[in-house]
Amino acid sequence: MPSFEEPQTPFRVLVLGGSYAGLAAALNLVDLCHGRRHRFCIDDNDNGTGKNIPVQVTIVDERDGFYHLIGQPLALSSQKFAEAFWTKYTDLAALQTPDIRCLQGRIETLDSSSKTATIATTKGAVHESYDYLITCTGLRREYPSAPRSFTREKYLAEAAETLTNIRDASNGVVVIGGGAVGIEIAAECKMLHPDINVTLIHSRTSLLSSESLPAEFSNKALEVLHESGVNTILGARVTSITPNISSSSSSSSEHEEEKEGYTLTLSTTQTLTTSHVINAVSRFTPTAPNFLPEDVYDDQGYIRVQPTLEFPLDTSLPNASDHYAAGDVARWSGIKRAGAAMHQGHYAARNIHQKMMSKVFGTTPAFLALDEVEAGMGLAVGKSAVGYFPSMGLSSGEETREMFFQGDLGFMICYKWMRLGTVTE
Repeated sequence: MPSFEEPQTPFRVLVLGGSYAGLAAALNLVDLCHGRRHRFCIDDNDNGTGKNIPVQVTIVDERDGFYHLIGQPLALSSQKFAEAFWTKYTDLAALQTPDIRCLQGRIETLDSSSKTATIATTKGAVHESYDYLITCTGLRREYPSAPRSFTREKYLAEAAETLTNIRDASNGVVVIGGGAVGIEIAAECKMLHPDINVTLIHSRTSLLSSESLPAEFSNKALEVLHESGVNTILGARVTSITPNISSSSSSSSEHEEEKEGYTLTLSTTQTLTTSHVINAVSRFTPTAPNFLPEDVYDDQGYIRVQPTLEFPLDTSLPNASDHYAAGDVARWSGIKRAGAAMHQGHYAARNIHQKMMSKVFGTTPAFLALDEVEAGMGLAVGKSAVGYFPSMGLSSGEETREMFFQGDLGFMICYKWMRLGTVTE
């Protein structure tokens, strides 16, 4: 085995996705490879190994920056928060290190036998070799659950248009979909624009109907939503949305058509007129690279992983044990949450570092393994919040919001936990 003093070729780690799991994996891995206490460490007696392992981490993402996806419901109703929640990778202090580089693009091909990948970028194809790969590409969410744009500038224009539509909604705003995103969009909209009439429509008779959570959580969410001033229509599906068009005469006797909101027809035959419609029906698909062997995925397209986050042993993928998945794209128990994604990214980094230590210093790897996770959720509802976790039970109120989200839907909680504003030495 090479000694500590001998020059070493850096280990190359390719991270697909630069959101919560991807950044957690990249930053913790660089900390570990510098032999120091890593940023997610909660053991006061752990000061790192003190042993340096050269590493080169490449993060690939279609966006040009980190977006605080949890905050999307708040960003739709606030220009201030929309601007704060998207930070270009070039402006994140933690990424300004020679050990990490970011490529805006998407994975196009991957050969796990030779450990090479082709990345499509706006400047052409980039061919990347790697020793370890971590897939953290998350889920493809439809707008408004996530931004449509891939650059900060286009995203801010998109957010400004939505905000204008909300501010000008003299006949109110209708949010369709009573899942977590729909509830939070409606509540944040009402909180920031109290004079606007906000109505949430859900096709089922109870909110959060697709989540495996107790009925008491759903009932409390509805109660708090009503307390925040949001109207609800449950058990009714929107069957059509028709623009309301009016004609106005100009001085030259020409007629111009102007859109004056929408008329919604429900499955109950009820009709509703509104100025702005936000369709928040949850639709998402895993974004795992579709050129991997079929036996890597489950029947819904999520990547199957071992508790160590490695690809499964029974897959036909060559070098499967050097390929990891973390975050929303990985199949694991529990509801998809940013905290779980960061936790998984951290574990993937720790386990890869154990393999590096074994190869360089001959140590015996001690891998971390994920525990099964029971369903739980924190839900922001205006100035309040509702939380349920089996170990904590049901909670609600302003203190619950402060604990889970503080005043910015968890932005600074995540930002500080990952130390995104601190230069990585």
